[in-house]
Order: sequence, then structure tokens, then C-alpha cells
Amino acid sequence: MKNNAAWLDNAVFYEIYPQSFNDSNGDGIGDFNGIIEKLDYIKELGCNALWINPCFESPFGDAGYDVSDYYSAAPRYGTNEDLKRLFAECHKRDMHILLDLVPGHTSVEHKWFKESMKAERNEFTDRYVWTDSIWEEPQGMGCIRGISERDGSCAVNFFSHQPALNYGFYKCDRPWQQPMDAEGPRATLEALKDIMRFWLNMGCDGFRVDMAGSLVKHDEDGKGTIMLWQNVREFLDREFPEAAMVSEWGEPDKSLQGGFHMDFLLHFGPSHYNDLFRCEEPFFCERGKGDVSEFVTKYLENYEKSERKGLICIPSGNHDMGRLSQTVHGDTLKIAFAFLLSMPGAPFIYYGDEIGMRYVEGLASVEGGYGRTGSRTPMQWDDTTNAGFSAAPREKLYIRQDDTPDRPTVKAQMNDESSLWHEINRLIKIRQSHKALQSKGEIKFVYAEKNAYPFAYLRSADDEKILVVLNPADRETSFDCGYTLTEKLYSFGGELTSENGRITVPPCTAAFYKVK
Repeated sequence: MKNNAAWLDNAVFYEIYPQSFNDSNGDGIGDFNGIIEKLDYIKELGCNALWINPCFESPFGDAGYDVSDYYSAAPRYGTNEDLKRLFAECHKRDMHILLDLVPGHTSVEHKWFKESMKAERNEFTDRYVWTDSIWEEPQGMGCIRGISERDGSCAVNFFSHQPALNYGFYKCDRPWQQPMDAEGPRATLEALKDIMRFWLNMGCDGFRVDMAGSLVKHDEDGKGTIMLWQNVREFLDREFPEAAMVSEWGEPDKSLQGGFHMDFLLHFGPSHYNDLFRCEEPFFCERGKGDVSEFVTKYLENYEKSERKGLICIPSGNHDMGRLSQTVHGDTLKIAFAFLLSMPGAPFIYYGDEIGMRYVEGLASVEGGYGRTGSRTPMQWDDTTNAGFSAAPREKLYIRQDDTPDRPTVKAQMNDESSLWHEINRLIKIRQSHKALQSKGEIKFVYAEKNAYPFAYLRSADDEKILVVLNPADRETSFDCGYTLTEKLYSFGGELTSENGRITVPPCTAAFYKVK
């Protein structure tokens, strides 16, 4: 893989859920022009890259992850021309933008699926995963059946209205299962490349790929899916060598081998990401009863498997998780961000996490959100109508907003030098000033003992070595350290002291020091 997307080396991403970010036309739903209006805000925070959740035409049964036309922007957000202008406005500010690509399934309303349901063979008959008989279900997958003149059941990837596209089976054990090199799977792969080609020519800088590890079926070790993405990478290297690719896979050793630049750690799967923020006793909690050791063990395993490329992304959250502030509170949020903004790989900040937006309890599901709906509420900008998100009547808002009197807002936090917003802003500036703290700086864990605090690691690049020490617990902690502190770059909370090779860390403290 050619690594020409050099801008990723110091990228700090901001994830935008477009329907909830900023409404420019007063219909209660965020839109492209609303995002353009806030680009200067995102840049002022310190982020220089965006990830926009799905914005293509869709019936929105799953918040846009059920695409009905990959080549058209959803009208509620604007036009293709508006989206093209968003790309251009990002580039004017020396920012980059990734679109959310959903390659594994479409909506049942997509023209490909409607054609595939017909009894007579046509170009799209094999575009989806169909069994030969209405009475046979695809093993291990849900299905749609009894809705078409075609005999057979169609596999689904998630909701029952999301039919699975056919990229083939790595191992075929039924007559209807097609190998990866069959005509149907090859046509699906070429259609995927055409979609990517269209938007890259329009000006986007790459893609965050939804469920990237799920495309080839019966592919237990991921070998077929890795080969598929290597094929895509070869196409990109030929035609769009600067295009960035970030995968939702959760197994960096596989995704990076497949040609992705970066992989997300997921809130499910083997990463132990939840041990940090989202469990009964998260490590980043003032109670100090959490455990970081299993996260570190798995991280190191992936780090070595991926040839120490350091391109493992750890997000503050996303549209599929509870809000970070549900389980991490007060000043501990600042220490959590000191971690997120000092690790290798590009950090991702979910919109609103920079002000500690809350999960809104008790909401009815909106567009397939279910328990995730409370993490997708409208952004809180100021103290005007609908917290500045929209001029629409309150009842027309896409999702009900946090209506508590003390809800955090951008305006209030930007006016308070001690706020979470300002702490994140400071942390990003420090990260961008030191190559060792950026995406490709190496990491060595110095202290990450089981059920113990603090957490310490060394980031390095060239001749620069920076020790990061994090103690979210409400008690003083200490650890033996073979490095000498030379220059303080950042501190929150108390001051570290060092004596005879042992560093003592006050309660609720984060610090970055140059060392030798």
C-alpha cells in the first residue's frame, strides 16, 4: 500500500451526525449548509478533518445506513452541489473530509434490489445474497422472504430492510453460494469502485467504511475480505493515491493488511475499549476501581500484528454508543481526553463530546436508533431557541433535545477558560506541536498494571520522548519509572514529583513531560 494520504499523520477528526448538527433552513433537520456554517468552529476547536455519517438518498429506516441511491445526496441535507461545496469549503480551511460508505447492504428501496427480486434473470439477479428456495434461510443470517416473485430468501446484514450485497463466499457449501470470483460478486465489487470513484472525483478525501470486515461471507479468518479490500486498494493507488480509508472492523491486523490506513477500536469485540469508558467500573473514573491492563494487552497484540504502524483509532464515542459523559464525569472527562489525544492513530471526537453533551434518557426510537437515540440528539450551540440548532418549532426537531436547564452549550463553554472545551483545545494544540504525540509516534507502555493506577506510557518520534501519566482516581498513586522528567508540556490537576526513580501522581491528574 502506498501511504500517500500524509495528512492523516496529524489528523484530528470530528464526527458529524448530519441530521443533528446544525439546521440552516429551519425544517428541524441538520443539513450540509449547516455544517458549512460551523466549519470555522470545528477548526477553532482544533480538528482538521471530518467524518460525516451517511448522507446519501435513503428511506432512513436506519439513519441513512440503508442507502437507496449511492450517487445522490439525501434531499433533506441538500443537493450533490451542496455536498461538493462542503468539500471545497473544507479544503479552503486546510481540512479534509471522509464520507461514510456502506458497502455491505442497501435499502430494500434501492433499484438494484428491486431488479434482483424479479423472476427473470437480469444484471442484478446476483447482486445480493439469495438462496435458491423460499423455504431455505441463509445460515447464521436473517433474511427477507415472501415479498417478491423470485423464489428464494435474501440474506440481511442488520435490520430486515437491509439486504446483503453479494461479494461472494470464501467457502461455499450450498449450491446458491457463489465464490468470490463469480460474475455476480465481481460485478458488485466493480459497482463499489464506481461509487468511490464518483465521490472522490467530486472532491471528498476518502471514506470511513461501515462493517468493512463483513463483506465476504463464510470468511471466518477474514482472508477473503482482506483480499477484496486489497483489490480496492490497488484501484485507489492507481487512480486516487491520496484517498484515505478508515475501517469499522475492530481488528487492525486484518484491516491494515487489507489496505486501510486506520481501523477503529469498537465498543464490541475483543479490544477491551469498554474497559476504559463504558462498563460498571470504567478505568477513567474517580472511584479508581477500573482495570486498564487487558486493554493494553490487546492493544499491544494488535500493534505488533499491524507492524507497529500505530494506526489504531480510539474514538471518544460515536452514533452507536452511549455518550462518553454517561459514565465519565466532571474533571475525569478532561483526563479521558488527555488519553484520547495522546495515543497513536487519529483521534475521533463525536460531535458534542467536546462540551460533555449528555445521553438523553427515555427517547422513543428515531430512524432505527432504539437505545442509541439518546446519543444522537441535536447539538447544543447557545442559549437561544432549540439551543441554536434550529429555528423550527420544538416539536419538529429531528430528535427531542436535552431540555434540562443546565445543559452544556458551546457558547457557555467557550466563555469559560476552565471548561472541557478549552481543555480539549489545549490538548489538541499540544498534540499538533509534537510529532511524538501524533498518529505515527511510537508507544511504549511504562505502567499499566492489573487493577492499579496510574496509567503511564512513552510516546516517541525521532529524538523526542514524551511520558504521558494519567491518574483519574481520587487518591494519590505512584510508580517506578526509568525516565528522568526534563520539561513539563502539559498538566491538569496536581504536579508530579519524582524521587529516586519513583514518580508520585496526585489525585485526578494528567501530565505530559519530556524525558530522557
